[in-house]
Amino acid sequence: MGDVAVGARSGHDGEEHRGRPVEADAPAADGAVTSGSDAGATEDGPGTGEEPRTQGPEGEGPGDSARGPKKPRSFWKELPILIGIALVLALLIKTFLVQAFSIPSDSMQNTLQQGDRVLVDKLTPWFGSEPERGEVVVFHDPDNWLAGEPTANPNAVQTFLSWIGLMPSAEEKDLIKRVIGVGGDTVSCKGTGPLKVNGKALNESSYVYAGNTPCSVDDQGGQFTVKVPKGSIWVMGDHRQNSRDSRYNQADEHKGMVPVKEVVGRAVVKAWPINRWGTLPVPDTFDQNGLNDQSSASAALTVAPNGIALVGVVPMALWRRRRTAVAETR
Repeated sequence: MGDVAVGARSGHDGEEHRGRPVEADAPAADGAVTSGSDAGATEDGPGTGEEPRTQGPEGEGPGDSARGPKKPRSFWKELPILIGIALVLALLIKTFLVQAFSIPSDSMQNTLQQGDRVLVDKLTPWFGSEPERGEVVVFHDPDNWLAGEPTANPNAVQTFLSWIGLMPSAEEKDLIKRVIGVGGDTVSCKGTGPLKVNGKALNESSYVYAGNTPCSVDDQGGQFTVKVPKGSIWVMGDHRQNSRDSRYNQADEHKGMVPVKEVVGRAVVKAWPINRWGTLPVPDTFDQNGLNDQSSASAALTVAPNGIALVGVVPMALWRRRRTAVAETR
């Protein structure tokens, strides 16, 4: 009987205990600690009228297998997380990609009307690209150009929405103008025009305000010939006779120029109101032959980021290809 009890306890214990005396109390002790998977304990032990309680897969306790799947987290508990993620994304987009700006004046009519909202590309400057002629750009006030202009008083909601980039900022001292000259260019106005860049006359009929002359006949700065230094741009409004731009700030620290480091980005889209939606392309007159002769270095800076990206990508591609080849030979 001793051999029979030992064999029921474990399918491999027969060899281990063969030839050894077994105490009479051993089967009872073994049966008390044997799990429900022990065949001998369920068949030979005294019946209790209950089925053996089995252990579930992967160490689950009794009854765990009967539990249903975990209930999904409540929507109201997830909502703060979703809002937090949305705010972080909005801040990242505002800081590095795109920001909305409001047009506060008529200086860019009819290209932009007072109250229009534009989206400004802030990503390209991070890669070293500089403003080009003909682009409409937003820039920080370089030297008190906005002196005497009224300051808006936004409420708390407007301040918060502008902080995360969902509304134009009412507090930032920013301006929006068209780039006429870049580093190395010579820009000149004589009489009523035309405006000339590097000796080439610009045909500005597609964007200068109807009824305005390209050049203003006055002694305040409307008549000029300037050389744009490297790292700066010369800007003018499309509403020529209603724009306090580079012409009328030649007495400031930068002689009317805007340092490139003050440029926030290029305005690329009129986003609001919806009936005025449209892009802000560079006018064809800025693509005429000979205009770029004196600023080829500036064009090279625009291409530089692409070249840097290519230099970085090629070694990475070769390294990945080599890793793949090594893995296939193993």
